[in-house]
Amino acid sequence: MALGAVAEPPVRRRGSDYAQLSRRISQAGLLERRPGWYVTRIVLTLGAFVAGWVGVFLLGDSWWQLPLAALMAVATTQVAFLGHDAGHRQMFRRRGPSEMVGLLAGNAAVGLSYGWWVDKHNRHHANPNHEDDDPDVGAGALVWTHEQALETRGIGRWMAKRQAYLFFPMLLLEGLNLHVASIRAIIGREPNGGYTVPMRHRAVEAALLVAHTAAYVALLLAVMSPVKALLFAVVHQALWGLYMGCAFAPNHKGMPMPTAEDELDFLRKQVLTSRNVRGSRLVDTTLGGLNYQIEHHLFPNMPRANLRRAQPIVRAYCVEQGIPYAETGLIESYRQALGHLHEVGRPLRG
Repeated sequence: MALGAVAEPPVRRRGSDYAQLSRRISQAGLLERRPGWYVTRIVLTLGAFVAGWVGVFLLGDSWWQLPLAALMAVATTQVAFLGHDAGHRQMFRRRGPSEMVGLLAGNAAVGLSYGWWVDKHNRHHANPNHEDDDPDVGAGALVWTHEQALETRGIGRWMAKRQAYLFFPMLLLEGLNLHVASIRAIIGREPNGGYTVPMRHRAVEAALLVAHTAAYVALLLAVMSPVKALLFAVVHQALWGLYMGCAFAPNHKGMPMPTAEDELDFLRKQVLTSRNVRGSRLVDTTLGGLNYQIEHHLFPNMPRANLRRAQPIVRAYCVEQGIPYAETGLIESYRQALGHLHEVGRPLRG
Protein backbone atom coordinates (compact mmCIF):
# COMPACT_ATOMS: atom_id res chain seq x y z
CA MET A 1 0.00 0.00 0.00
CA ALA A 2 1.97 2.99 -1.24
CA LEU A 3 1.51 6.47 0.09
CA GLY A 4 0.30 7.78 -3.24
CA ALA A 5 -0.61 11.33 -4.12
CA VAL A 6 -2.24 12.13 -0.79
CA ALA A 7 1.13 11.84 0.93
CA GLU A 8 2.94 14.32 -1.30
CA PRO A 9 4.05 17.10 1.08
CA PRO A 10 4.43 20.70 -0.01
CA VAL A 11 8.05 21.67 -0.54
CA ARG A 12 7.64 25.15 1.01
CA ARG A 13 9.12 25.31 4.55
CA ARG A 14 9.04 21.53 4.69
CA GLY A 15 12.04 21.18 6.96
CA SER A 16 10.63 23.61 9.56
CA ASP A 17 7.12 22.21 9.86
CA TYR A 18 7.86 19.88 12.77
CA ALA A 19 9.90 22.55 14.56
CA GLN A 20 6.94 24.93 14.45
CA LEU A 21 4.61 22.30 15.88
CA SER A 22 7.16 21.38 18.54
CA ARG A 23 7.36 25.01 19.66
CA ARG A 24 3.59 25.16 20.06
CA ILE A 25 3.56 21.96 22.09
CA SER A 26 6.45 23.13 24.24
CA GLN A 27 4.88 26.54 24.85
CA ALA A 28 1.74 24.75 26.06
CA GLY A 29 3.88 22.96 28.66
CA LEU A 30 2.96 19.53 27.32
CA LEU A 31 6.50 18.16 27.32
CA GLU A 32 6.91 18.76 31.05
CA ARG A 33 7.05 15.61 33.17
CA ARG A 34 4.03 14.67 35.32
CA PRO A 35 5.59 13.04 38.41
CA GLY A 36 2.44 13.28 40.53
CA TRP A 37 0.31 11.67 37.83
CA TYR A 38 2.79 8.86 37.32
CA VAL A 39 3.21 8.20 41.05
CA THR A 40 -0.56 7.80 41.30
CA ARG A 41 -0.69 5.62 38.17
CA ILE A 42 2.16 3.39 39.34
CA VAL A 43 0.65 2.95 42.82
CA LEU A 44 -2.79 2.10 41.45
CA THR A 45 -1.52 -0.19 38.69
CA LEU A 46 1.01 -2.09 40.76
CA GLY A 47 -1.43 -2.15 43.66
CA ALA A 48 -4.03 -3.89 41.51
CA PHE A 49 -1.38 -6.22 40.11
CA VAL A 50 -0.10 -7.26 43.54
CA ALA A 51 -3.63 -7.51 44.94
CA GLY A 52 -4.50 -9.87 42.10
CA TRP A 53 -1.63 -12.21 42.95
CA VAL A 54 -2.57 -12.07 46.62
CA GLY A 55 -6.06 -13.07 45.52
CA VAL A 56 -4.61 -16.03 43.62
CA PHE A 57 -2.80 -17.13 46.77
CA LEU A 58 -5.84 -16.76 49.02
CA LEU A 59 -8.33 -18.35 46.61
CA GLY A 60 -6.40 -21.60 46.56
CA ASP A 61 -7.37 -24.72 44.64
CA SER A 62 -10.57 -23.40 43.08
CA TRP A 63 -12.00 -23.17 39.59
CA TRP A 64 -12.70 -19.51 40.37
CA GLN A 65 -9.01 -19.04 39.61
CA LEU A 66 -9.85 -19.00 35.89
CA PRO A 67 -11.94 -15.79 36.00
CA LEU A 68 -9.20 -14.34 38.17
CA ALA A 69 -6.67 -15.29 35.48
CA ALA A 70 -8.65 -13.15 33.02
CA LEU A 71 -8.50 -10.19 35.42
CA MET A 72 -4.78 -10.75 35.87
CA ALA A 73 -4.35 -10.51 32.10
CA VAL A 74 -5.80 -7.01 32.28
CA ALA A 75 -3.57 -6.07 35.23
CA THR A 76 -0.50 -7.50 33.46
CA THR A 77 -1.18 -5.43 30.35
CA GLN A 78 -1.57 -2.27 32.41
CA VAL A 79 1.83 -2.97 34.00
CA ALA A 80 3.26 -3.47 30.51
CA PHE A 81 1.94 -0.01 29.57
CA LEU A 82 4.04 1.42 32.42
CA GLY A 83 7.07 -0.30 30.91
CA HIS A 84 6.21 1.28 27.57
CA ASP A 85 6.09 4.76 29.12
CA ALA A 86 9.37 4.17 30.96
CA GLY A 87 11.02 3.07 27.72
CA HIS A 88 10.12 6.40 26.15
CA ARG A 89 11.31 8.31 29.25
CA GLN A 90 7.85 9.76 29.77
CA MET A 91 8.23 9.37 33.53
CA PHE A 92 11.80 10.61 34.09
CA ARG A 93 14.27 12.54 31.99
CA ARG A 94 17.20 10.47 33.25
CA ARG A 95 17.99 7.06 31.84
CA GLY A 96 18.69 5.36 35.18
CA PRO A 97 15.26 5.70 36.82
CA SER A 98 13.55 4.97 33.49
CA GLU A 99 15.48 1.74 33.07
CA MET A 100 14.81 0.70 36.65
CA VAL A 101 11.04 1.04 36.19
CA GLY A 102 11.24 -0.64 32.78
CA LEU A 103 13.17 -3.62 34.10
CA LEU A 104 10.86 -4.08 37.08
CA ALA A 105 7.68 -3.68 35.03
CA GLY A 106 8.90 -5.67 32.01
CA ASN A 107 11.28 -8.40 33.13
CA ALA A 108 10.24 -8.86 36.75
CA ALA A 109 6.47 -8.33 36.66
CA VAL A 110 5.47 -9.29 33.11
CA GLY A 111 8.29 -11.58 31.96
CA LEU A 112 9.10 -9.43 28.92
CA SER A 113 12.64 -8.30 28.08
CA TYR A 114 12.77 -4.54 28.48
CA GLY A 115 16.01 -4.19 26.48
CA TRP A 116 14.67 -6.22 23.56
CA TRP A 117 11.44 -4.26 23.50
CA VAL A 118 13.19 -0.87 23.60
CA ASP A 119 15.46 -1.82 20.69
CA LYS A 120 12.57 -3.15 18.61
CA HIS A 121 10.18 -0.33 19.49
CA ASN A 122 12.71 2.41 18.78
CA ARG A 123 13.26 0.99 15.29
CA HIS A 124 9.51 1.01 14.78
CA HIS A 125 9.25 4.65 15.86
CA ALA A 126 12.10 5.67 13.56
CA ASN A 127 10.41 4.25 10.46
CA PRO A 128 6.77 3.35 11.19
CA ASN A 129 5.09 1.03 8.69
CA HIS A 130 8.22 0.91 6.50
CA GLU A 131 8.45 -2.63 5.14
CA ASP A 132 12.25 -2.74 5.19
CA ASP A 133 12.95 -0.83 8.42
CA ASP A 134 9.99 -1.34 10.76
CA PRO A 135 10.24 -4.72 12.55
CA ASP A 136 6.50 -4.61 13.26
CA VAL A 137 5.63 -5.06 9.57
CA GLY A 138 8.27 -7.57 8.59
CA ALA A 139 7.02 -10.82 7.10
CA GLY A 140 6.25 -13.41 9.76
CA ALA A 141 3.12 -15.15 10.95
CA LEU A 142 1.28 -12.28 9.26
CA VAL A 143 2.16 -10.52 6.02
CA TRP A 144 1.57 -6.85 5.33
CA THR A 145 2.14 -6.39 1.58
CA HIS A 146 1.28 -8.25 -1.60
CA GLU A 147 4.99 -8.91 -2.13
CA GLN A 148 5.32 -10.56 1.27
CA ALA A 149 2.19 -12.63 0.61
CA LEU A 150 3.51 -13.92 -2.72
CA GLU A 151 6.75 -15.04 -1.07
CA THR A 152 4.94 -17.33 1.40
CA ARG A 153 5.01 -21.10 1.05
CA GLY A 154 3.27 -24.05 2.66
CA ILE A 155 1.41 -23.36 5.88
CA GLY A 156 2.50 -19.72 5.67
CA ARG A 157 0.65 -19.30 2.37
CA TRP A 158 -2.43 -21.04 3.74
CA MET A 159 -2.42 -18.63 6.69
CA ALA A 160 -1.78 -15.56 4.53
CA LYS A 161 -4.92 -16.30 2.51
CA ARG A 162 -7.02 -16.31 5.67
CA GLN A 163 -5.05 -14.00 7.95
CA ALA A 164 -7.87 -11.50 8.45
CA TYR A 165 -9.97 -14.30 9.97
CA LEU A 166 -7.02 -15.73 11.91
CA PHE A 167 -5.81 -12.41 13.33
CA PHE A 168 -7.63 -12.40 16.67
CA PRO A 169 -7.21 -16.16 17.30
CA MET A 170 -3.48 -15.78 16.59
CA LEU A 171 -3.25 -13.02 19.19
CA LEU A 172 -4.01 -15.66 21.81
CA LEU A 173 -0.47 -16.91 21.16
CA GLU A 174 1.13 -13.46 21.26
CA GLY A 175 1.90 -13.68 24.97
CA LEU A 176 3.87 -16.87 24.45
CA ASN A 177 5.58 -15.30 21.45
CA LEU A 178 6.69 -12.30 23.53
CA HIS A 179 8.19 -14.54 26.21
CA VAL A 180 10.04 -16.64 23.63
CA ALA A 181 11.28 -13.55 21.78
CA SER A 182 12.58 -12.13 25.07
CA ILE A 183 14.62 -15.26 25.80
CA ARG A 184 15.97 -15.41 22.27
CA ALA A 185 16.98 -11.74 22.46
CA ILE A 186 18.98 -12.32 25.64
CA ILE A 187 20.84 -15.43 24.52
CA GLY A 188 20.81 -15.10 20.71
CA ARG A 189 24.16 -14.61 18.99
CA GLU A 190 25.34 -13.75 15.50
CA PRO A 191 27.71 -16.10 13.59
CA ASN A 192 30.60 -13.83 14.62
CA GLY A 193 29.79 -14.40 18.29
CA GLY A 194 28.15 -11.04 19.00
CA TYR A 195 24.69 -10.80 20.47
CA THR A 196 21.84 -10.30 18.01
CA VAL A 197 20.11 -7.68 20.15
CA PRO A 198 22.00 -4.84 21.88
CA MET A 199 21.17 -4.75 25.59
CA ARG A 200 22.65 -2.58 28.37
CA HIS A 201 21.83 -4.89 31.30
CA ARG A 202 21.82 -8.38 29.80
CA ALA A 203 22.77 -10.24 33.00
CA VAL A 204 20.21 -8.34 35.07
CA GLU A 205 17.51 -8.96 32.47
CA ALA A 206 18.29 -12.67 32.38
CA ALA A 207 18.20 -12.92 36.18
CA LEU A 208 14.89 -11.08 36.40
CA LEU A 209 13.30 -13.28 33.73
CA VAL A 210 14.44 -16.41 35.54
CA ALA A 211 13.11 -15.02 38.84
CA HIS A 212 9.80 -14.10 37.21
CA THR A 213 9.34 -17.56 35.70
CA ALA A 214 10.32 -19.37 38.89
CA ALA A 215 8.00 -17.26 41.06
CA TYR A 216 5.12 -17.62 38.58
CA VAL A 217 5.36 -21.41 38.40
CA ALA A 218 6.00 -21.83 42.11
CA LEU A 219 3.02 -19.72 43.15
CA LEU A 220 0.59 -21.48 40.83
CA LEU A 221 1.71 -24.97 41.85
CA ALA A 222 1.75 -24.03 45.52
CA VAL A 223 -1.91 -23.00 45.65
CA MET A 224 -3.67 -25.16 43.06
CA SER A 225 -3.50 -28.54 41.36
CA PRO A 226 -1.24 -28.97 38.31
CA VAL A 227 -4.27 -29.06 36.01
CA LYS A 228 -5.74 -25.85 37.40
CA ALA A 229 -2.29 -24.24 37.39
CA LEU A 230 -1.84 -25.09 33.72
CA LEU A 231 -5.30 -23.80 32.82
CA PHE A 232 -4.68 -20.60 34.80
CA ALA A 233 -1.45 -20.02 32.89
CA VAL A 234 -3.12 -20.70 29.55
CA VAL A 235 -5.99 -18.27 30.23
CA HIS A 236 -3.71 -15.63 31.71
CA GLN A 237 -1.10 -15.70 28.95
CA ALA A 238 -3.60 -16.05 26.10
CA LEU A 239 -5.75 -13.12 27.21
CA TRP A 240 -2.68 -11.00 27.99
CA GLY A 241 -1.46 -11.54 24.42
CA LEU A 242 -4.92 -10.79 23.05
CA TYR A 243 -5.19 -7.57 25.06
CA MET A 244 -1.71 -6.45 24.04
CA GLY A 245 -2.43 -7.15 20.39
CA CYS A 246 -5.79 -5.37 20.51
CA ALA A 247 -4.14 -2.32 22.09
CA PHE A 248 -1.44 -2.04 19.41
CA ALA A 249 -3.39 -3.22 16.32
CA PRO A 250 -5.40 0.00 15.72
CA ASN A 251 -2.29 2.18 15.61
CA HIS A 252 -0.78 1.52 12.16
CA LYS A 253 -2.39 -1.54 10.57
CA GLY A 254 -4.08 -0.55 7.33
CA MET A 255 -2.34 2.83 7.20
CA PRO A 256 0.00 3.85 4.34
CA MET A 257 3.30 1.97 4.12
CA PRO A 258 6.09 4.23 2.81
CA THR A 259 8.86 2.86 0.65
CA ALA A 260 12.36 4.03 -0.21
CA GLU A 261 10.85 6.16 -3.00
CA ASP A 262 8.75 8.21 -0.58
CA GLU A 263 10.71 11.20 0.63
CA LEU A 264 8.90 12.26 3.79
CA ASP A 265 10.01 14.60 6.54
CA PHE A 266 9.62 13.53 10.16
CA LEU A 267 6.24 15.20 10.65
CA ARG A 268 4.58 13.58 7.66
CA LYS A 269 6.26 10.21 8.15
CA GLN A 270 4.78 9.96 11.64
CA VAL A 271 1.32 11.42 10.97
CA LEU A 272 0.54 9.68 7.69
CA THR A 273 1.36 6.21 8.99
CA SER A 274 -0.53 6.51 12.30
CA ARG A 275 -4.19 6.34 13.30
CA ASN A 276 -5.86 7.77 16.38
CA VAL A 277 -8.80 6.12 18.12
CA ARG A 278 -11.59 8.33 19.43
CA GLY A 279 -13.08 7.73 22.83
CA SER A 280 -13.51 8.72 26.45
CA ARG A 281 -10.99 8.60 29.26
CA LEU A 282 -11.99 4.96 29.67
CA VAL A 283 -10.58 4.32 26.19
CA ASP A 284 -7.45 6.26 27.20
CA THR A 285 -6.97 3.95 30.20
CA THR A 286 -7.88 0.78 28.36
CA LEU A 287 -5.41 1.44 25.54
CA GLY A 288 -2.71 2.94 27.75
CA GLY A 289 -2.81 6.25 25.87
CA LEU A 290 -1.90 4.49 22.63
CA ASN A 291 -5.16 5.72 21.12
CA TYR A 292 -3.31 9.05 20.66
CA GLN A 293 -0.89 7.35 18.34
CA ILE A 294 -0.21 10.37 16.16
CA GLU A 295 0.72 12.57 19.10
CA HIS A 296 2.71 9.75 20.68
CA HIS A 297 4.76 9.23 17.53
CA LEU A 298 5.43 12.92 17.12
CA PHE A 299 6.43 13.34 20.77
CA PRO A 300 7.28 9.89 22.15
CA ASN A 301 8.63 11.27 25.45
CA MET A 302 5.44 13.25 26.15
CA PRO A 303 3.80 12.00 29.37
CA ARG A 304 0.76 9.87 28.69
CA ALA A 305 -1.51 12.25 30.62
CA ASN A 306 -0.66 15.14 28.25
CA LEU A 307 -1.52 13.37 25.00
CA ARG A 308 -5.23 14.23 25.20
CA ARG A 309 -4.38 17.93 25.62
CA ALA A 310 -1.88 17.81 22.75
CA GLN A 311 -4.34 16.31 20.29
CA PRO A 312 -6.28 19.48 19.33
CA ILE A 313 -3.03 21.37 18.81
CA VAL A 314 -1.61 18.65 16.54
CA ARG A 315 -4.85 18.15 14.65
CA ALA A 316 -5.26 21.89 13.99
CA TYR A 317 -1.65 22.14 12.82
CA CYS A 318 -2.14 19.24 10.41
CA VAL A 319 -5.15 21.04 8.95
CA GLU A 320 -3.00 24.16 8.47
CA GLN A 321 -0.35 22.12 6.66
CA GLY A 322 -2.83 20.10 4.59
CA ILE A 323 -1.71 16.82 6.15
CA PRO A 324 -4.38 14.09 6.48
CA TYR A 325 -5.06 13.32 10.15
CA ALA A 326 -6.57 9.85 10.62
CA GLU A 327 -8.95 9.34 13.52
CA THR A 328 -11.71 6.79 13.92
CA GLY A 329 -13.66 4.77 16.45
CA LEU A 330 -12.22 1.62 17.99
CA ILE A 331 -14.40 -0.85 16.07
CA GLU A 332 -13.78 0.97 12.80
CA SER A 333 -10.03 0.88 13.46
CA TYR A 334 -10.19 -2.91 13.69
CA ARG A 335 -12.32 -3.06 10.54
CA GLN A 336 -9.71 -1.07 8.63
CA ALA A 337 -6.85 -3.18 9.98
CA LEU A 338 -8.60 -6.45 9.12
CA GLY A 339 -9.60 -5.06 5.71
CA HIS A 340 -5.94 -4.41 4.97
CA LEU A 341 -4.93 -7.92 6.04
CA HIS A 342 -7.66 -9.39 3.84
CA GLU A 343 -6.59 -7.30 0.85
CA VAL A 344 -2.96 -8.34 1.26
CA GLY A 345 -3.96 -12.00 0.90
CA ARG A 346 -6.08 -11.36 -2.21
CA PRO A 347 -3.45 -12.43 -4.82
CA LEU A 348 -3.21 -15.81 -3.10
CA ARG A 349 -6.96 -16.39 -3.16
CA GLY A 350 -7.16 -15.86 -6.90
